[in-house]
Amino acid sequence: MPDRFVRIALGVTLGLLIAFVAQPYILAFLYSVESPRAVTARGDLSAAERTTVDLFARASPSVVHVFAQAAARGQALMDPDDEFGQFGQEEDGGRQQQGGSGTQTGTGFVWDAAGHVVTNNHVVEAATKGGGSISARLSSGEVVSARVVGTAKSYDLAVLQLGRVAKMPPPLALGTSADLKVGQAAFAIGNPFGLDHTLTTGVISALQRRLPTQEGRELSGVIQTDAAINPGNSGGPLLDSAGRLIGVNTAIYSPSGASAGIGFAVPVDVVNRVVPDLIRNGRVRNPGIGIIAGQEATAARLGIDGVVVVRVLPGSPAAQAGIAGIDSRSGDIGDVIVGANGRPVHRLADLTAVVEEAGLDKPVNLLVERDGRVRSVRVTTTDVAQSRL
Repeated sequence: MPDRFVRIALGVTLGLLIAFVAQPYILAFLYSVESPRAVTARGDLSAAERTTVDLFARASPSVVHVFAQAAARGQALMDPDDEFGQFGQEEDGGRQQQGGSGTQTGTGFVWDAAGHVVTNNHVVEAATKGGGSISARLSSGEVVSARVVGTAKSYDLAVLQLGRVAKMPPPLALGTSADLKVGQAAFAIGNPFGLDHTLTTGVISALQRRLPTQEGRELSGVIQTDAAINPGNSGGPLLDSAGRLIGVNTAIYSPSGASAGIGFAVPVDVVNRVVPDLIRNGRVRNPGIGIIAGQEATAARLGIDGVVVVRVLPGSPAAQAGIAGIDSRSGDIGDVIVGANGRPVHRLADLTAVVEEAGLDKPVNLLVERDGRVRSVRVTTTDVAQSRL
């Protein structure tokens, strides 16, 4: 009896083992599909998905890929393409630079039916020095030459003019940055790492950020977004959920040089003020009062809270108002600007923000301190060079 039980148990165990081993082969024999499977119907896209799809379909034809070739470093056609070459993050606030053989790539977008394209100044700057070349690839794949119409280093903006185009892409719809809210949706279209017409989505993470620009200035009112912005996105549009332009992507903050969820865009209201000047005059008219300010670090070491006036330009509004700079003979500090239009001024960016908000040929009320006494001074802004205020 025990022997019979053992034999049955062994037989059952052996049968289970064979079934276990043979299972994959049996399933493959019975259920293998050797012809294309039927597609499962998915139903309609969600409302949010449809909105995003429609937004990209409307806006992407207006976005171009910008290539700026620096002079005197010609690149042969058979050389490796820089689009997927090395890239590095510039030190001045994380602007994006791409290309290892003298080619800078970035993004731009069509501004008007005349073929003007807006991009970042740092994308085309190298090509503007000494006769480099600029070209743009449209969403259709057509590559056309482009020339620089004007640049504004203080805002990191540039305007290009496209050459002859088979069919001009439509201009982007224009929005406003005045009523933006933290948390609303934001969409970026660009060419990160040379990958044409890439859409990334996110939200507006913060408003009224400050971003260092060239010419020793800071740009105020900058938009912060977590929509992924990487090298190659520079100069591309930041859009709202209606597909309207609300900013120009210009910088990232990232120790690695790639997106870390902190990107910055020049607000469209600034763009809409600067770009017409660049198209009309080739430069932007900078509102200022005609002073050269001292270094903030030096002022801080001296315990000075405000903008130290180093020099006043002859005939400027500041000179006409009696503002004085540092005495060139004794080295004594003259006037320190500590307030403007009812707001405290702790550093140059505070004063610049007030002056730019006022605009050209507008009055600005300053609080000026000298020898421990504060007085009120009224000046009228005028057009000044980019390196001055």
